[in-house]
Amino acid sequence: MSLNLVTSIIDGLKKLYLEKLKPLEVTYKFNDFVLPFLTNNDFDAKPMVMLLGQYSTGKTTFIKHLLKTSYPGAHIGPEPTTDKFVVVMSGPDERSIPGNTVAVQADMPYSGLTSFGTAFLSKFECSQMPHSLLDHITFVDTPGVLSGEKQRSQRSYDFTGVTSWFAAKCDLILLLFDPHKLDISDEFRHVIGSLRGHDDKIRVVLNKANQVDHQQLMRVYGALLWSLGKVLNTPEVMRVYIGSFNEKPASEAAISPLVKELFEKEQEDLISDLKDIPKKACARRINEFVKRARAAKIHAYIISHLKKEMPAMMGKAKTQQRLINNLQDEFEKIQKEFRLPAGDFPNDDQFKEILSSYNLDKFEN
Repeated sequence: MSLNLVTSIIDGLKKLYLEKLKPLEVTYKFNDFVLPFLTNNDFDAKPMVMLLGQYSTGKTTFIKHLLKTSYPGAHIGPEPTTDKFVVVMSGPDERSIPGNTVAVQADMPYSGLTSFGTAFLSKFECSQMPHSLLDHITFVDTPGVLSGEKQRSQRSYDFTGVTSWFAAKCDLILLLFDPHKLDISDEFRHVIGSLRGHDDKIRVVLNKANQVDHQQLMRVYGALLWSLGKVLNTPEVMRVYIGSFNEKPASEAAISPLVKELFEKEQEDLISDLKDIPKKACARRINEFVKRARAAKIHAYIISHLKKEMPAMMGKAKTQQRLINNLQDEFEKIQKEFRLPAGDFPNDDQFKEILSSYNLDKFEN
């Protein structure tokens, strides 16, 4: 696919969005219920790869391994060192930009993150540097997922909400594990649950595999698939890349020739997967646009239906509460009337929560 063709397709999607889809989203407040409005930067941004995992699984080192160098703000250690969401992207020189600044920059696609408040923005930053790989891909390094409920409750922002926001915009999501951290904590389970709907983007990396011998590696691999099977409700087995993605190449690791060869082949496959991202990004944006249009249409049907059920004069608050309490029944009515698939409808509990703060009578017809 030529660059000119990609540019033409992206320009066409922009025009469709501004002229057809956005007016519908504005009318029915789609941005408050489902997804924020798109900006030009959402269409023009480079493909993104997000790394998720518990602390010390090697997320930051993994990015350094791919770049073959460090980047501004990178910290590595045995305890949770990355306590921020760090966007690693191309720039004219090496610098770190605070999250509050990044979120309001017109030439960056992160304005939607302002909805998570200043507590999050203080834990967000952009790391820029000139690099050939970053000319094509942007990486999102994330804080290590915590295991204890007490530690998790100390976060001052909606961690799962932020990962979900990035997941919707990313082209690839890498879940990192190491042989000694195969258990999936409650917070990690919530995070993986928030990725639902983006299953085709998820890949798994079993990192630091050089820390076990080849017999243990087989057991670890099986245990990892078993753990993931309980959390990822997908019919297909996730692709798991096995290796030791650190500053040293696999050829220098103190492991057997057989395992060394496996690591090298796995790394080649992963690099190939990453190199394919820019080619696949255009097709993915078309698919995401279609999914968004379907979601906006369903949302418009729901709000329009609920508004019609409201009385003209008396008892509006009581009627709205009844509709909210019986939202699943109302969804079924809409499905039957317009012959819509049930799978396209939003989660009724989440929709109830948002709808409770709205006055249905004030939506436009």
